[in-house]
Amino acid sequence: MTEVLSARGLAKSFGAVTAADGVDIDIAAGERVSLIGSNGAGKTTFVNMVTGYLKPDAGRITLQGRDITRLGPRRITRLGVARSFQVPQLAHDLTVLDNMLVAAACSDGRLSFWKPARSPARREQALALLERFTLAGDAGRRVAELPGGVRKLLDIAMALTGRPKLLLLDEPTSGVSAQEKYPMMDTIAGALAGEDVTVLFVEHDMDIVTRYADRVVAFYSGRIIADDAPQAVLADEQVRRYVTGTLQPASRTC
Repeated sequence: MTEVLSARGLAKSFGAVTAADGVDIDIAAGERVSLIGSNGAGKTTFVNMVTGYLKPDAGRITLQGRDITRLGPRRITRLGVARSFQVPQLAHDLTVLDNMLVAAACSDGRLSFWKPARSPARREQALALLERFTLAGDAGRRVAELPGGVRKLLDIAMALTGRPKLLLLDEPTSGVSAQEKYPMMDTIAGALAGEDVTVLFVEHDMDIVTRYADRVVAFYSGRIIADDAPQAVLADEQVRRYVTGTLQPASRTC
């Protein structure tokens, strides 16, 4: 399969803390990959390096064969990488539809041209995307009025306005109730099914990981300790010890 993202030898330290220690990974087109690991394991550092918010101390990142290692976030976004955030980055005083139109204008570098962003064609495209995320009925509402789960869906919908090739989701179910998480992920999966996009998502809920990922990459102490299908990774001894905490200590006999 064609590789969308490739990283080789990524290293990043913050003082005495090593956040990435020789990370190698290849992501193929169309994959749904979950990144797991305890807090501080290196998942978010990896995402931030891919999206240009952090520069690695060593190593190389390529997007569809193009070196993006030293590019900034805006340039990387325009090359086809988008992300949502654990805390949605929204304009709370604007409506849902206007947030979508601003995101679309940012994606093509035309933010200063607000009138073209409000064109009938733009509005139609934005409303169609909102419909796929079950948000069309909220198009005229101010974001400040929306519950947390709806804001997360809007943040992801906004990330898709630029038709990215690679979409990174940072803990899409965090802060969402147990009753809401599966319906929300079903909505996301259904909306993404109509897109030619590869997805990486950071997640701490192993039930979500098992149900929605094709492949799981486990991080620990800045390194990848497992990379395989969900069931295989979650059965891995190191993952059970350092990530899920499900490895029972060996019993002792006298």
